Amino acid sequence: MAQYIWLIPLLPLIGFFINGLGRNHLPKNLIASIGSFSVLGSFIISLIVFFTIPTGENAQPIVFKAFDLINIPTFHVPFAFQIDALTSLFLLIITGIGFLIHVYSAAYMVTDKGYGKYFAYLNLFVFFMLLLVMGNNLVVMFIGWEGVGLCSFLLIGFWFTNPSYVAAAKKAFIMNRIGDVGFLLAMFWIYKEFNTFEYQGIAQAVSSFVTATDAYTVQIVLVGITLLLFLAATGKSAQLPLFTWLPDAMAGPTPVSALIHAATMVTAGIFMITRLNFLFDLAPITMTVIQWVGIITALITASIAMKQNDIKKVLAYSTVSQLGLMFAAIGSGAYIAAVFHVLTHAFFKALLFLGAGSVIHGMNNEQDMSKMGGLKNYMPITNATMLIGCLAISGIPGLSGFFSKDEMLVVMFASNKLVYALGFTVSVMTAFYMFRMYALTFLGNLRSEDIHPHESPIPMTLPLIILSVLSIIGGYIGIPAIFVENAHTLNTFLAGVVHPTEIHLTHTTEYIMMGALFVAVLIAIYFAQKMYTNRPETEFTGIGKSMADKWYFDQLYQMAIVTPLIQLGDILYTYMEKAGLQKFISGIGILSNKQASFIRTLQNGNVGFYIVCMVIGFIASIGIFFIGTLLK
Repeated sequence: MAQYIWLIPLLPLIGFFINGLGRNHLPKNLIASIGSFSVLGSFIISLIVFFTIPTGENAQPIVFKAFDLINIPTFHVPFAFQIDALTSLFLLIITGIGFLIHVYSAAYMVTDKGYGKYFAYLNLFVFFMLLLVMGNNLVVMFIGWEGVGLCSFLLIGFWFTNPSYVAAAKKAFIMNRIGDVGFLLAMFWIYKEFNTFEYQGIAQAVSSFVTATDAYTVQIVLVGITLLLFLAATGKSAQLPLFTWLPDAMAGPTPVSALIHAATMVTAGIFMITRLNFLFDLAPITMTVIQWVGIITALITASIAMKQNDIKKVLAYSTVSQLGLMFAAIGSGAYIAAVFHVLTHAFFKALLFLGAGSVIHGMNNEQDMSKMGGLKNYMPITNATMLIGCLAISGIPGLSGFFSKDEMLVVMFASNKLVYALGFTVSVMTAFYMFRMYALTFLGNLRSEDIHPHESPIPMTLPLIILSVLSIIGGYIGIPAIFVENAHTLNTFLAGVVHPTEIHLTHTTEYIMMGALFVAVLIAIYFAQKMYTNRPETEFTGIGKSMADKWYFDQLYQMAIVTPLIQLGDILYTYMEKAGLQKFISGIGILSNKQASFIRTLQNGNVGFYIVCMVIGFIASIGIFFIGTLLK
């Protein structure tokens, strides 16, 4: 199997080169086929890997070394892949969801002039995300980390003739660079302390470091490194304070939003922390920070989602909120629960985003839900699949979101009751804003007389149907022991990478928690439909306006960071560059011209004058030599 692992990232890279070079020459059907089937090929190989990879507590990863990135006597970094249970799970998410998004894009983007370029970027995005999860060291992970940041910039600003879309792309790129500084500093610190970038080597070195070093130094080093790594995760996975870029990323084509939010970029932070769980387990201060940053992010962004009228913005803030729950679970020690929710979230969030794209397509590019309504009569497939997605993310029992969300909340309850209470609240808010979106979009009467909605074509609805099925059954790979003893196969599957969390709650307590959440979610769904069917909100007042305006985070950042930096730049330009540096540089130029003008007069063509100058120079050289000798 190891000899075929390298094909997983290579196939999308080949698709990128073919579609990129042939974007203006190849027919659209061929471009879509190359883009889609290159990812399908990776998915098939990933399936083989998933079913053949050694799993369990004593499983050893498969390492495939391609070549050396750096190989000098004091520093060695291989370009190598490490395939274990965690990697194999993310490979399925990236290539499986990625393939469906490619198929969907074939119809969604068919009229776009940049069709070939779009599929080239999409393939490159998948390639870099595969590198990120497959690398056996931090350097390869960082290459993928930066690559997905580049591709997000290219795809968010894909329609670059629109200045606001370009601004959104720049915002995403810059805010992610802030997190990336944390990643780089953490890498340097790790190499300084442990003399390696390879995960297995770091794990062994950390064990020796903890044994041989005093506890205070251990905490300083590990807390410092893990806080820097978490800063990197807050950038990629859009947590406070670096979360405002992700909703603006909706400027890109809707399938791109699905790819970023469900299968690639935003899951990178969860993957990185889970991969390095042996570091975070030894830094309880960092774990507490992660727990509280995650739950506060989840709460704030859930409240913002409740007052958005742009259908894609609702889903964007929903993603940030769900990621917040995942980080709160990680901070509680539940890495596997967070990864489980990454999996189920990939199914229903990809479904919801592609469903939103279907709605926008059927409504002739309209995204404002206050102008929709009654679409269940015009778009029955989109309506049914979106309803399943809304129920799944709300945590309705039997659907995928119920199992993963319940596991996260159980661990939060065991770790910190207040964090659990906030997580419970966020889950209820999720059900409310999702069914507010559903009511405004599909229920009641159509509110736009000049638009004639229509169902999307099969290449767009077929991925919706497949994802809706996965949103129903996807949670059963992690069914909790409360229902079937020893049935949590995901815990066993990932045991070699992450130690399962030991939670000791009575079955009665868990049933009460499940029942209370289910009742609260049903009440939230009832009121959302009752309040918003045929009752769109076009104006917001009071606290609702603050929520609609995103709690003024963008205005705060503009006032506290962007404007002062621009003013500082203006001051430096006026008083340093313009008044100082430019005059200094201009003065050098003027002096050089004057010297050149003088020296030019010496070149008069008189040979005798040249001989006299040569003799004078020769005598001066001898004089300088003798003077120097005498001085010695």
